Amino acid sequence: MKKSSLIIGRQPLIEAFESGKAIDKIFMYKNINGENIQHIRRLAKDNHVPIQMVPAEKLNGLTKANHQGVVAIAAMVQYTELQQVIDHVVSKGEHPLFIMLDGVTDVRNIGAIARTAVCCGAQCIIIPDKGVGALNEETMKSSAGALELVHLSRVSSLAHAVDTLHLNGIKVLAAEMKAAQKVYEVEFNTPCCIIMGNEEKGIQRFLTRASDGHFAIPIAGSFDSYNVSVAAGIILYEAMKQRMAVH
Repeated sequence: MKKSSLIIGRQPLIEAFESGKAIDKIFMYKNINGENIQHIRRLAKDNHVPIQMVPAEKLNGLTKANHQGVVAIAAMVQYTELQQVIDHVVSKGEHPLFIMLDGVTDVRNIGAIARTAVCCGAQCIIIPDKGVGALNEETMKSSAGALELVHLSRVSSLAHAVDTLHLNGIKVLAAEMKAAQKVYEVEFNTPCCIIMGNEEKGIQRFLTRASDGHFAIPIAGSFDSYNVSVAAGIILYEAMKQRMAVH
C-alpha cells in the first residue's frame, strides 16, 4: 500500500471527511476512546465508511508516524449517493441500468465489471460498505479506467438500496443459476437493477425475496458457473442489445 493513500491521525481524518475526500476504510485501535473519536465515528456512519477495530500491530505495520490509534485508507474512486445517481440519470432522459454486487469481494472482478458496465451503457455499480476490499490500483488497472466513468454507490444496507430503487420505479432482477427464466427472456428496456451474487454462495436470501424477477444464464453441459465478471458481461450485453433495438 502506498503511503500516499493513507490518512494518519485523528484530526487529518476529520479534515479529509470535511473536505469531501472519499475514504475506503478506517482502522482503529480496539477499545479506543478520547478526543474526536465519536466525531470520527459519526462521520464514518454518515459517509458509509466501514471501521475495522484492530490491534496495535496492524496500525504500526501501516505507518511509523504518530497515528493516535487511527489510520484510514483514502479511496481512489469517488462514491455517489444512490438517490443522487438516480436523479442524475433520470434528468438526462435515460432509463437506469444498474448493477448491484452482493458478496463480490475480488476487487479485480469489480474492476472488470466496471469496464463492461461502461461499454454496455450501465450507469451505476452499487456495492456494500462492508465485505469489499479497498478499490485500489489493481482495481483501477482491471477496469482500464472505467471506474472513473461509471457511478459507484457505496451503501450501508443492500436491502435499503433495494427499497430506494423500488421507490424510484426501478425494477430489481436477480441473476440466479437455478431460475426458470433465461436471460434472453428478460425485458431490460425498462429501468432496472441487476443483482450479481458471490460465485459460491449466490445472492443472499433476503435480496432474492425482495427482487421483482429472477433469471439464469444457460450453461452447456454440467459445469458449475460463470465467473461473476463474465456473467455480468453476458447480462449487460443482452441489456444493451435490447435497448439499442428500440432506438
